[in-house]
Amino acid sequence: MFFVSVLLGSYTVTVPDFFTIVANHLTGGPKIPGASFIVMENKLPHAVVGTMIGVAFGLAGALFQTMLRNPLASPDVIGISSGASAAAVVAIVVFGASGATVSGAALAGALAVAVLIHAISSGRNRGPGRGNAAGNRLVLAGVGIAAALQAVVSFLMTRADIRTAADALVWLNGSLNSANWDRAGVLFLALAVLVPAVVFLAGPLRILELGDDAAAGLGLRVAGTRLALVVIAVSLAAVATAAAGPVAFVAFLAGPIARRFTGKSGLPASALVGALIVLAADYFAANLAPLLLDGTVLPVGVVTGALGAPFLLWLLVTANRKDA
Repeated sequence: MFFVSVLLGSYTVTVPDFFTIVANHLTGGPKIPGASFIVMENKLPHAVVGTMIGVAFGLAGALFQTMLRNPLASPDVIGISSGASAAAVVAIVVFGASGATVSGAALAGALAVAVLIHAISSGRNRGPGRGNAAGNRLVLAGVGIAAALQAVVSFLMTRADIRTAADALVWLNGSLNSANWDRAGVLFLALAVLVPAVVFLAGPLRILELGDDAAAGLGLRVAGTRLALVVIAVSLAAVATAAAGPVAFVAFLAGPIARRFTGKSGLPASALVGALIVLAADYFAANLAPLLLDGTVLPVGVVTGALGAPFLLWLLVTANRKDA
């Protein structure tokens, strides 16, 4: 899907030309007029950033869902993305910010909301099943905070002038239009720190799946491990949201779809499925949607949101059938 995004679309590039363009760019060789710019400044940064935010969202969603043993526990649902969105809209509408400042505000908003949700949901609960209770409290606290932040966003959008509101709306939908090599470099550095941390905590996460009591009996420091996992998952969602906006439902979809393919929950599969969802949605939004919608190019978040909503309904229906 990565090479489909780069080589195909409204402007096609042959495989030999692609490798020639990349090699000449790295060595300072001659450029192919038009093609070199399109590949190196548009198509390739789009694909690289899309892959990395897909990996980040996929890992974040899988960490939350596995740790809390709740398929609804993804950054989209529990308010992390809403915190980033509210902070970014405040920066755009109130302070007139743009570019990296908006991304920084989104990152700060996501982390602040995560701290607030953890503080609300971390009340003491004794006895068996306290891990499940803490997870349920976290989801409920996140849903409530997300609703309040959505109201803040709606209010600010009604007070903004039409041009500012349009800029904010593009960001709120999640878009790769601002993808560039600088943003890709920041994302790469963040993932270079966070992905090894995920690998380090993958073993304790499996033990934590057995339940808090069993994990404590096996010598795991439950509270510290859970806090570390929350920090890493929130950081992954926050850096991805800061780079491209709250691309809807990628974190929510990646884990369950990966589980359908592999038969079990797995972090690598979730990361790859997250990247696949973003790249496929971006390709559809940029190349196929204009053919169906009289030239309208959709933000990638619109496509992922259209996929996620029916999947959420299907998940709820199947869960009700299992309970029955």
